[in-house]
Order: sequence, then structure tokens, then C-alpha cells
Amino acid sequence: MYSIFLKEIRQFFSSLVGYISIGLFLVLSTLFTFVFPATSILDTGFASLDSFFSNAPLFFLFLIPAISMGMFAEEYKTGTIELLLTRPLSLNQIILGKFLAAFALVVFAVLPTLVYYYTIYNLAIPIGNVDTGGIIGSYFGLLLLAASFVALASFASSISNNQIVAFLIGVLFCFLFYMGLDFIAQLPIFVGRSDYFVEHLGINAHYLSMSRGVIDTRDLIYFLSLIGIFLLLTKLVMSKKK
Repeated sequence: MYSIFLKEIRQFFSSLVGYISIGLFLVLSTLFTFVFPATSILDTGFASLDSFFSNAPLFFLFLIPAISMGMFAEEYKTGTIELLLTRPLSLNQIILGKFLAAFALVVFAVLPTLVYYYTIYNLAIPIGNVDTGGIIGSYFGLLLLAASFVALASFASSISNNQIVAFLIGVLFCFLFYMGLDFIAQLPIFVGRSDYFVEHLGINAHYLSMSRGVIDTRDLIYFLSLIGIFLLLTKLVMSKKK
């Protein structure tokens, strides 16, 4: 599994797509957090990173499928999937190695944003007057959301041998689980009946809960279940192709 992990990391950074994806995420998140007046935390008068945590999932909708689109699709296209499956590795090890590599890349992209916390910590009056616990909870929720998107995008990559198609399907899946179910819950057929249930099938409700700094067991179970289900679906698709 470790060899798969390293292979994916090296492959990602061997192309411009990797650097462009992470660079674009950091540029956009910085612009929306500090520069654009509508979302800049410098114009709110509060030492808070709410703006960043509100916009980051929207950037992840494109960043994570871009990172994960070649995870399996490229293996199918080049024919290296047969070679990979003949190695002394189980499907679980292959899938988990690729999943952890993609997640590690997302963590690598998020790490520089800790500078945002350092900035508001020093700009606050008095210095340090920030809700550190809430920010830690928000980062934790953001990483769980990212892991969920990686699982969704991995499944998308496993069902196509074309990276562009895998990217588009990944964006669709991530959008559906992040925002799509919220829109569905607002349909007249669900309002006043099962809108709360449908809304909580989506990621956004659980992410917003954790963004308040509240780490609820129900939210943890939801994220871990979503990740597990889509990794299992990926394994089923791979087993069928094998």
C-alpha cells in the first residue's frame, strides 16, 4: 500500500496539473478571504475565518476531482491496471493507497492556509482574541469534507477510462452530496415532511455543524460512513473489472 501511495504522489507532482491545481486553490482562497470586498475578512471587523471555511468547499468541488480523476481512469487508459492487479497487493490496499495519496495532496494544499489563522491572530484586538477552538473544529470538518470528496471522486474515476469524463462525474457527485440534496429537500414534495431527513443526507448540514466548532458523534459517523460506502463501491467496480 505504501508503494501505491508514493507512486501516486510522485505521479501527481510529475505533471503541471498538480502544481496548477494546488496553486489555483491557494490563489482563489486568498483572494476570497482577504481581497474581494464582498468576502474579505478585513472588511467584516471580526477576527474570524468564516469566509474561508464557507468558500473552501466550493473550491474543493473542482480541486479534488482534478486530483483524483486519473486515479483509476488513467490506469485503464494506459493498460497498466492489469499490471497493477497482478502485483502482490489486495484491492483494498490498492484503493486505500490511492485514496490516502489523494487525501494527503489535499492536506498539502490546505496546510499553507494556516497562515490565515496566524494573520487574524495578530490582527485581532487584543492580539490573540480569536475563537481558536472553533477554527480547529472548522479545519477538522473541512478535512472530513475533503476526505468525502476524495472517496466520491475515486468512485467516479473507477467507472470511466477517460480522465475528463471522470473529472466531470466527480464534480457532479461532489456537488450532489454537498449542495444538491439541499436543493432537493426544498422541493414541495419534501417540505414539511421529510426535508430535514433529505437535507441531512447531504454533506453541507454536517459540515456547517462542525464549522461552528462542535464535533458531534453523529457528524463523524456520517462522514466516515460516506467515505466507507464509496470506497466499498469503488472496490465493487474494480472487482467486476478484474
